[in-house]
Amino acid sequence: MNNPVRFFIADIHLADNQPAVDHFDITAGFLSFLKQLPNQCELYILGDLFDYWVGDDVQSILHNQIADALKELTLRHIKKFFVHGNRDFLIGKHYAKRCDMNLLSDINCLVNQNKNIVFLHGDLLCIDDPQYQKFRKIMHKKWLQKLFLLLPLKIRLKIATKLRKESSQHNQIKSETIMDVNPKAVIDMMIANNASIMVHGHTHKPATHHLYINDEPATRIVLGAWHDGISYIKQEKNSATLELYNHSFK
Repeated sequence: MNNPVRFFIADIHLADNQPAVDHFDITAGFLSFLKQLPNQCELYILGDLFDYWVGDDVQSILHNQIADALKELTLRHIKKFFVHGNRDFLIGKHYAKRCDMNLLSDINCLVNQNKNIVFLHGDLLCIDDPQYQKFRKIMHKKWLQKLFLLLPLKIRLKIATKLRKESSQHNQIKSETIMDVNPKAVIDMMIANNASIMVHGHTHKPATHHLYINDEPATRIVLGAWHDGISYIKQEKNSATLELYNHSFK
């Protein structure tokens, strides 16, 4: 089976009026990255494309700019796939259609040279933070999401700002260990999906981890956030390996 060239990215955290990082415009960098993708490849966005999302009915200049750029990739036969993150889990079918990208479930698998790759945003693996997992479970209730989206935009933005502020405050007092993935959760998920490779973001700790599952070698590749530089994983056509690339803004 022929596999196309694949790219995986996560945690770009695009936002309106986003400050430049060391004079680097993250939005411009992301748009440049899209333009440099080769024709007929596949792009997997593993969540937190945006720093926050309060509904598909919000049509800011940034949202339209990104939607147009992603849709243009279709002209080059580039397929786009999106996994929700913890910041943009409310991105819906309407915006996905504008981008001409496919919405995927929280946990997904690809077959790569007879090996399974399981990929996800990554927050589901952080089970040592029960407070967050409880919050996540509540926020992913469909009835609550529908109720939230019925609220006036001004109120939605106010709630989102409050939640982001509280999250930032809580994270400052949490240990790094609690906010990282749980090793057993990683292994359990890989076994459940018969996968020898895992790809995720969320933790903002780009690295390639080698481990053993049932005495067989396995790999976990973590994508970095774009606050510090461009981070992506590339799988060459028909290759059995995935390579992590990080380019600093500095």
